[in-house]
Amino acid sequence: MKDIFSIKGKVALVTGGSRGIGSMIAAGFLSSGAKVYISSRKADACDETAKKLSEEYGGECISIPADVSNVEGIEALADAIKAKEDKLDILINNAGVAWGEPIDTYPEMGWDKVMDTNVKGIFFLTQKLLPLLREAGKTDPSRVINIGSIDGLKKGAFENFAYGPSKAAVHHLSRVLAAFLIKEKIIVNAIAPGPYPTWMLSTGVGFGGDTDVDWSQVGDANPSGRVGGIEDIAGLAIFLCSRAGEYIVGQTIASDGGAVADSN
Repeated sequence: MKDIFSIKGKVALVTGGSRGIGSMIAAGFLSSGAKVYISSRKADACDETAKKLSEEYGGECISIPADVSNVEGIEALADAIKAKEDKLDILINNAGVAWGEPIDTYPEMGWDKVMDTNVKGIFFLTQKLLPLLREAGKTDPSRVINIGSIDGLKKGAFENFAYGPSKAAVHHLSRVLAAFLIKEKIIVNAIAPGPYPTWMLSTGVGFGGDTDVDWSQVGDANPSGRVGGIEDIAGLAIFLCSRAGEYIVGQTIASDGGAVADSN
């Protein structure tokens, strides 16, 4: 029982890992002894974060920039991982985008960008990495965690008309994938984060993308009285990827300080 929450020695890939929830999960994995690859669309930001996380949390964090909104970028990322690893223990599908605009002018381009990144990207990256996930599952069940949102469980606060539906699709896709893949020792679940100090939320609440701000006004509106932190999201991800979470399959777990419970 003493190692029931251990992920030491595991190999993980975190998409959207250069900032926000992705970098928090990557940091938690590194501090727990995992080898972590992070990916994001902007190469400079991805490289910088990988270097920073390695220095701050120890371990090996490797940058592989990629655009997971299209199949070409997904295949390039999968090929890069396959060239470096024989197996992949953990896949965190975190990369996501939002598009905020009033309903009367909401563009097709914005809708497609959100759906392509948030939903299509998850399916096809998981598909392309199945050989590595299957190989890892031969000795210990591999894990796929898809990052949804509480906006997929309740009405969102902003005019992001594609975002909530895309995250609801992520939650159901996770259940469908879980049902198919559990027999191959690949465990799929989803996490639905609430308010965390991320660039995306910062832009929504008027902080202009800055995360080094006083988040108390956002936290005060949450039942828990605060926004989430690295321990909250990384702790949940580590739990799901450890022996302790092995019997949890196809679930969507809200990490939101009570926001969904308190919603109408």
